[in-house]
Amino acid sequence: MYQILAEDGRAKRARFTTIHGTVETPVFMNVGTAGAIKGAVSSMDLKELGCQIELSNTYHLHVRPGDQLIHDLGGLHNFMVWDRPILTDSGGFQVFSLSSLRKIREEGVSFHSHVDGRKIFMGPEESIRIQSNLGSTIAMAFDECPPALAEREYVKPSVERTTRWLIRCRDELQRRKNLPDTINPDQLLFGINQGAIYEDIRMEHARVISELELDGYAVGGLAVGETHEQMYQILDCTVPELPRNKPVYLMGVGTPENILEAVDRGVDFFDCVYPSRNGRHGHAYTKYGKMNLMNVCYEKDMRPLQEDCKCPACRHYSRAYIRHLLKAKEMLGMRLLVMHNLYFYNHMMEEIRQAIEEHRFSAYKEEMLLSLKQGGSA
Repeated sequence: MYQILAEDGRAKRARFTTIHGTVETPVFMNVGTAGAIKGAVSSMDLKELGCQIELSNTYHLHVRPGDQLIHDLGGLHNFMVWDRPILTDSGGFQVFSLSSLRKIREEGVSFHSHVDGRKIFMGPEESIRIQSNLGSTIAMAFDECPPALAEREYVKPSVERTTRWLIRCRDELQRRKNLPDTINPDQLLFGINQGAIYEDIRMEHARVISELELDGYAVGGLAVGETHEQMYQILDCTVPELPRNKPVYLMGVGTPENILEAVDRGVDFFDCVYPSRNGRHGHAYTKYGKMNLMNVCYEKDMRPLQEDCKCPACRHYSRAYIRHLLKAKEMLGMRLLVMHNLYFYNHMMEEIRQAIEEHRFSAYKEEMLLSLKQGGSA
C-alpha cells in the first residue's frame, strides 16, 4: 500500500507498506548487486547506516550462485540475512549492456555470460522466474533499455516491445504467485517507462503502462549518456503521466544533485552505485561536495570526513587515517568510506522527507545545491 503523507509542490512524502516492512519515501536503495554491498558492508551494517531497502541484481544472481540455489536455501532475504524490503531489477539493463554478446527477439534475448561465456536466454517469463525464485519484495519488469541517444526509428518499436514484455511479466508473476513452492506470493511488480529522450514516446508509454494498474512505476533509460538537463526535461513530461497514487522509481540515479532535482519532480525511489563505487576509489560524499581522500592536503587532517556526521567512520576516524589506509591498500579504508557514503545518502533522504513534511523542500533543495558546489573543501 502506498500512502502520500505530505506534498510540497510536486515533491511527495509517502509511506510504502510491503510484506517485508515499511519504506518511507523519498528513499535511496542501497545497491547490493550480488547480494552484498561492495566494500565489505554487512546486512547488520546497513541497518546502522539507515538503509530501508536493498537492491540486488537479477542477472548477476542468476549467473552466480544461481537463483534455483537461492530458492532452495529459502530465498534472498534468508540467504543474505536481511529482513527488510529488497527490490530486484529485471536483468534487462545488464543484458542490454552486453551489446556485443546478445541478440534480441520477440521471445527475449540470447546472450553469453560475462563470467564463463555460457549461452543464456532471458525473456519476460525467465526474468520473473528468477525474481520469483529470489523471493524479492519488488520485482521489476523485463524491458529493453535503448541508449538515451538512440535513433527514433529504433526507440519506438523497442518501447512497443517493452510494453508487450510488461504484460507477459504481469501474467507470469500472477501465475507464479499461485504455485505451492513460491517463496513470496505477495511479490510486487513495477513496470518500466522507456523512450530515450523523445518526450512524446515517453508520455505515450507512461499513459499505456499506467492503465495496467501495477504496484509501482519506474522511469528507465536515463543517466546513460544524456545531459542532466535532458534527464530533467524527460522527468518533467513523464512523471505527470504516471499515477500519482503509486510510487515512482528513477532507475540508476544518481548524484545528490540529481536526487534533489528528481524529488522536486515527484520521484520516490532511487538507486545508484556511486556511494559504494566512489567510496572504494577514495571519494567521500559530504554536504560540501565530493572529497578525494587521495589528495595530499588530507595527509595530516585529523578532522572527520564531515564534522557533524554520525556515521561509524566519522564518529571514530580521521581523514588522515582513512587516507593512510587507502594508500596502504587496507580494506578497512574502503569499508569506512563506503559506510560513510551510504550513511550520507540515507541521511540526506531523511532530511528530504522532513523538509517535505514541513513544506520547506524548495528552500532545503536550494541550500543543499549551493552547499554541494563547494567541492568538499570545507
